[in-house]
Amino acid sequence: MKTAIKICGISTLEALDAAIEARADFIGLVFFPPSPRHVDGHAASALAMRAADRIGRVGLFVDADDALIAEGIKAGRLEALQLHGEETPARVAQVKERFQLPVWKAVSVATSEDVTRAESYRDAADLILFDAKTPKDAALPGGMGLSFDWSLLDGWKGRPGWGLAGGLRVDNVAEAIVRTAAPLVDTSSGVESAPGVKDAGLISQFCRVARAA
Repeated sequence: MKTAIKICGISTLEALDAAIEARADFIGLVFFPPSPRHVDGHAASALAMRAADRIGRVGLFVDADDALIAEGIKAGRLEALQLHGEETPARVAQVKERFQLPVWKAVSVATSEDVTRAESYRDAADLILFDAKTPKDAALPGGMGLSFDWSLLDGWKGRPGWGLAGGLRVDNVAEAIVRTAAPLVDTSSGVESAPGVKDAGLISQFCRVARAA
């Protein structure tokens, strides 16, 4: 089965065009001001207009309230919501019910207990995104180029849908797909020349390698 590809942290039209040209399946729009990949409503609207129906749009939110999520959905014409904070299963279910869109829940992984914790989101989330756990004093919950031990996912049954994030780059994404059989791979810093600055060449290479795995 083809592995879907998401390029997260798209914030410019040039990066969007590169993701579309590379035939990525999704882009991620980050609605989290501390992130160097943050987009405001104006930028999100311009990206959504340019994207049209050529690529899926996922909005990333970190412990956001309903008002911010609603603004992001409208501006980015979002097709799915990625919750990347400390949202509980109840909050995930609430967001899904409130906005009637698929909800992806990012789960930070460092140990097998973290993977087990993802079980609690089975009935609430449409997709679990396993990401690397960042240091406790980190300013951001992701997008730092960190990876985790993929063998921790060996016991995961795969329901609901799931994806793999955390330190994925051109030089390791094929191994990640072969090792985990992830239905979706998600990269952000792995296709950047600097924090928040996407590299069109790396996006192209990443997508080509992921599709060939």
